[in-house]
Amino acid sequence: MTSETSATDSAAAGEPHTFQVDLRGLVDLLSHHLYSSPRVYLRELLQNAVDAITARRAEEPDAPALVRLYAEDGRLRVEDSGIGLTEADVHSLLATIGRSSKRDGAEGLASARAGFLGQFGIGLLACFVVAAEIRVVSRSARTPDRPPVEWCAREDGSYTVRTLPDGARPEPGTTVLLTARPGSGEWLTEERVLSLARDFGSLLPYDVRVGEAAVTALPAVWDRPYPSPAARRVALARHCHEQFGFTPLDTIDLALPLAGIRGVAHVLPSAVSPAQRAGHRVHLKGMLLTDRADELLPEWAFFVRCVIDTDSLRPTASREALYADETLAAVREALGDRIREWLTGLAAGDPERLAQFLAVHHLGVKSLARHDDAMWRTMLPWLPFETTDGRLSLEEFARRHPVVHFTRSVEEFRQVAPIASAQGIGVVNGGYTYDTELVERLPAARPGTVVAELDADTVTAHLDAVDPREELALGPFLAAARARLDPLGCDVVLRAFHPVTTPALHLDDRSARHEQARAEAEERADDLWAGILGSLRGSAPRARLVLNQLNPLIRRIGALGTPELAATATEALYGQALLMAQRPLRPADSALLNRAFLGLLEWAAPPAAPPAAPPAAPPSAPPGTDRIPPVNDPQEDGR
Repeated sequence: MTSETSATDSAAAGEPHTFQVDLRGLVDLLSHHLYSSPRVYLRELLQNAVDAITARRAEEPDAPALVRLYAEDGRLRVEDSGIGLTEADVHSLLATIGRSSKRDGAEGLASARAGFLGQFGIGLLACFVVAAEIRVVSRSARTPDRPPVEWCAREDGSYTVRTLPDGARPEPGTTVLLTARPGSGEWLTEERVLSLARDFGSLLPYDVRVGEAAVTALPAVWDRPYPSPAARRVALARHCHEQFGFTPLDTIDLALPLAGIRGVAHVLPSAVSPAQRAGHRVHLKGMLLTDRADELLPEWAFFVRCVIDTDSLRPTASREALYADETLAAVREALGDRIREWLTGLAAGDPERLAQFLAVHHLGVKSLARHDDAMWRTMLPWLPFETTDGRLSLEEFARRHPVVHFTRSVEEFRQVAPIASAQGIGVVNGGYTYDTELVERLPAARPGTVVAELDADTVTAHLDAVDPREELALGPFLAAARARLDPLGCDVVLRAFHPVTTPALHLDDRSARHEQARAEAEERADDLWAGILGSLRGSAPRARLVLNQLNPLIRRIGALGTPELAATATEALYGQALLMAQRPLRPADSALLNRAFLGLLEWAAPPAAPPAAPPAAPPSAPPGTDRIPPVNDPQEDGR
């Protein structure tokens, strides 16, 4: 007796068999480690049905292409008009993990493999994530004269195979019947099945229905004919709202015919963080692969959300992500080129829409411009930067100022912006993401432009010197101020500048702050570490407190005759200048602010003088004497 005859006899008897795998372990693996959600069971069913139809059409191009799903009372029935299975196929393909007619080329179907969705051979067993029992009735299109065969599997790992009467499945194809596991009935309701089928299979090339409701919607929204460009934009905006929940600023076509990719990118209407993971929707041969493909586009293109259909990219084993290989890298670069071309087109022909886009997503374009010289030159007249002249493009700012100064932090810019603006110094705030890099690359995009980092010396040099006689008159006050601030590593300078309302300005630069931090660390370190830090001592200029001689308060403080009060006022000016510059306060700075505040209160409210002693009482008269004051004799008074 041959092995095939033995298998047939046992099947006819309906004897139980067991899977060549621990099914309980498999269900745990699929539900907790391979698949992100039980919802993928329906994708596996649709995938098997579509692959079966593809296989049959490879041999019979005119064969029907129908998939029907019926859900009722915790049961789901899926019928397809595909190639069907023989009894030998049932044993070799449905019961052994890792075997697949699509992968192994069984029954001469290797030539159709390129059209298959599934590549990993897990197949129907994935349905055990939601099903307690799977029943398959199939009739092979290659042996239509043979009776249909039934494969019935249970979650305990056993299955039976038997032949059925011809009427059980008159036409070639396969029927799959799922019975829900306890607690999983919601996954087999008609409403849930229809929702999942439309999510996964809206772009499938065959007629798929849940009951009477259509699932597929071909051609894709980006491939349909429209009466006008405006009508197409409206349709694409509606599609974006259905898929992503927002109405896009614009829509970019993503067509890569050589890579078999068609789709669109929708531009987000509001700003998002570059670190936020994108949720692109990727269909593989019409079947939704994932709605969270964050590796599809370059990192700088975080301002769009894509929907594409492809037949060239590879899925991972779970078929919920894209396999990172050279093909994906090439597609990522090519799709980035499409978005770059769209930006260039806006700059050339639609500046109003470009300005609207940049008002929201300038950060993404700046990220791209860092590495793309052509894009940097194209976007130079449009990208906004914060400057002492307001929000301007660097092109406009460079036309106004012969030297483009910049700061590397927002705090430095806020510290000097009012003073620099009053003195006619043009400064760009380079503290925001990518801005410093772009300002430093400005001469490459605009030859002849001079760019320089702003430091304390530059600002001080632009402030007006004070008349030597006035500075000499304030000498005692300046000496007291310098002595009080010297322990804090800060010098005191007297200048005249606008605005007059600013009494004092705190200036330092990066090198000064680094030297200050080194000195503080040296004071706290042990002998060995202090010696090492001491060897790193630099010659950087110290921070400085620039007092404004034009400010009335400074003149009044300088005229104080009490040195201690003048020193306390200096500490208050120093603290106020630090707060205005929005500098982080060191413990020593906080202590100084508290001391200055309390000191000024002491001067404002000095302690009261002790009460005067009461006058002494007059001496008492001897007993018996009259207490009436004597009357002076006029003659004695000389009157």
